[in-house]
Amino acid sequence: MGSNHRISLVRVFLAAACGFLLLLASPPAHAQLSTDEHLSAEPFWPTKADFPRDQYVPTGSCESCHSKIWATQKTTSMANAAEPVNQSGILHTHAKVNFSVGRFHYEVKTDANGSRYVVTDGQQTLTYSLAWAFGIGRVGQSYLFKKEDGDFYEARVSFFEPLKALDFTPGRALNSPKNTDEAMDRKIPPAETKKCFSCHTTAAIFNGLLDEKNLTPGVRCQACHGPGATHASAMQAAQLAGVADVGASSIFNPDKLPPADSVDFCGACHGTFWDVKLSKITGVSNVRSQPYRLESSKCWEKADARLTCIACHDPHLALDTEDASYDHVCLSCHINVLGATATADHPGAACPVATKNCTSCHMPKVFVPEMHADFTDHRIRIARKDQAYPD
Repeated sequence: MGSNHRISLVRVFLAAACGFLLLLASPPAHAQLSTDEHLSAEPFWPTKADFPRDQYVPTGSCESCHSKIWATQKTTSMANAAEPVNQSGILHTHAKVNFSVGRFHYEVKTDANGSRYVVTDGQQTLTYSLAWAFGIGRVGQSYLFKKEDGDFYEARVSFFEPLKALDFTPGRALNSPKNTDEAMDRKIPPAETKKCFSCHTTAAIFNGLLDEKNLTPGVRCQACHGPGATHASAMQAAQLAGVADVGASSIFNPDKLPPADSVDFCGACHGTFWDVKLSKITGVSNVRSQPYRLESSKCWEKADARLTCIACHDPHLALDTEDASYDHVCLSCHINVLGATATADHPGAACPVATKNCTSCHMPKVFVPEMHADFTDHRIRIARKDQAYPD
């Protein structure tokens, strides 16, 4: 292949890449927005579902150039946020789990033929094969299945790791159901089904419909970086032509977002400030919406890049649960010597109590009853003993 032909080929792909870059470019936001507002305004945003199938590449395509990131990202909670139920390690480990309330008995039984969900009141027994498992089970795992009508139903019960057993799915408790049908499940509206799969899987929606056949289980590269076909083509063309990397501009990079947008970007699935406010979720249940809690912090008022989700958490790495691991982030804003004068670069005062393990005090654990587990509160504050949970 001649050099002129190679250059022409690169120019073709560069043109395509630039067009895709313009499509993905996001104007800086000056205030927090709801996810619906972002989806209507941004060419690309997590859960946006109007891209043709041929704009996506097979899941493993990213590994050839990004092997290190690929190797670690696939082990994260996000990468395993949903799976076909026959791949659920939890249900294979706990082959029979149950729960009873009143006259109703719930059970999930797993064997070589799959996982069966059984509900009985002693007179009537209903059994369905589970289809999808949502959640990695570090705290819990919920289940979807289909009935004869082909629609999705949510099991009334979920598995909870602290209990090593089933209990009511959060927000789905029903202590006095009329019959076994009502006790068993909740039918999921199509819009909610699409939202669930959009946050727990990759490329789930096509032509406005859930595409179970072609979606990728879990949150993988293209869920956050956008469809990768243009990027992959531009990189291949550059390699063939022997020129420098020209493909980076053809893929969306959330790392380049301004702070307010960056937190809202993660909030598309984890709950932005306005998502939670508009949904009127109050009390300890909203501690699970980390972007909302972070954006409620006093130190968030100026939207500093040192205080975004990715400032503490690399989405390509497994979650670090050691308090000391986050001290360097806290000390990027706070001085660490009592009596020292704050500066423009370090406006935060020194803590008079300790110089390490900052999050253990200032981001306390909050017990969420319906989850049977503690969650780290991302509303950074001076948490006083016996203080009411601040909404």
